[in-house]
Amino acid sequence: MTAFQSLSRAMLFGYLRDKSALFFSILFPLMFLVLFGGVFTGSGVSKSQVVQVGAVPVLDRAAGELGDVLEIKKSNDLAAAQDEVKKGDSVAVVTQQGDALRLYFSAADQVRAATVQGVFRQIVTQANSVGVPQKYTLATQQAEDDSLEVIQYVTPGLLSWAIAMGAAFGAAATLVTWREKRILRRLRLAPVGTGSIVGARVLVSVVIALIQMAIFLSVASLPFFGLQLADAWWMAIPLIIAGTLTFMAIGMVAGGLAKSAEAAAGISNLIVLPMAFLSGSFIPLDSAPGWLQTLSNVFPLKHLNQGMVDVMVRGQGALTALPELGIVLAFGLVIGLIAVKIFRWDSI
Repeated sequence: MTAFQSLSRAMLFGYLRDKSALFFSILFPLMFLVLFGGVFTGSGVSKSQVVQVGAVPVLDRAAGELGDVLEIKKSNDLAAAQDEVKKGDSVAVVTQQGDALRLYFSAADQVRAATVQGVFRQIVTQANSVGVPQKYTLATQQAEDDSLEVIQYVTPGLLSWAIAMGAAFGAAATLVTWREKRILRRLRLAPVGTGSIVGARVLVSVVIALIQMAIFLSVASLPFFGLQLADAWWMAIPLIIAGTLTFMAIGMVAGGLAKSAEAAAGISNLIVLPMAFLSGSFIPLDSAPGWLQTLSNVFPLKHLNQGMVDVMVRGQGALTALPELGIVLAFGLVIGLIAVKIFRWDSI
């Protein structure tokens, strides 16, 4: 029993002295608790923007009761309103002809679309309860092509995350491992230019990213999933290359700060995984608080996600991805300069 107590005491003190173990077992999970708490706080009362095209008397009568749920935007152009929904700027479009209401919703956010449909069904039910027989009807229709499925919106986000993970982890692990094994020192002394070393590593990372893209699209395009790419899907290639360069730079920063491969993996994970949640790779941020949606704009993965969704599934033209491409490259340039600043050839 004395030996057991001594071992237990020694292991406990050893654990408490290990700052890395404390962080990843306590602080890291706690960070996700705060993260998810921030994402979903107030999600039940956040407003959904709905475009009202023309006169919708049923909605006008219920408008006073919907101020906390819906934000009504009025328009006279149905096609333009539907484009807003397809782009994700609005959740739905509602029109009324006679006693028939029609609601166009987006498949980009299944949860928000289902919520808005439920609200309008309740509106119609209340309007019909005033008189007998029931006269108002509600028809719902997906604003995008009916063939679009959830896979259309899952694939770009997960592909962006996979590219980010592969580039960041690969760069960080390679840098630390080569430094520990003194490979960097040998390369530095060898008759090989630094540009050749960096160029070769970048090329390998880009090739791996393109292979990841090919695998993702091949699997998602299987009949079981049914991914259908838009005409400008090829614009995802320069976006992926830009994303690879940016997250390679992030990995280089992680590798420059870390003293071991395990620490490099931990730092990379600490950066990329929370960024994936905050950038909408896994879950849409439409129901998140406004401050969190604003905060997401400072992450390169958010812009990579946005550009990929626009050109791969929303049917936007290739030129619409240029702003997002420029933002991702700008992030890469800034982070790359930081990586160069803290780069070390040898372990300390």
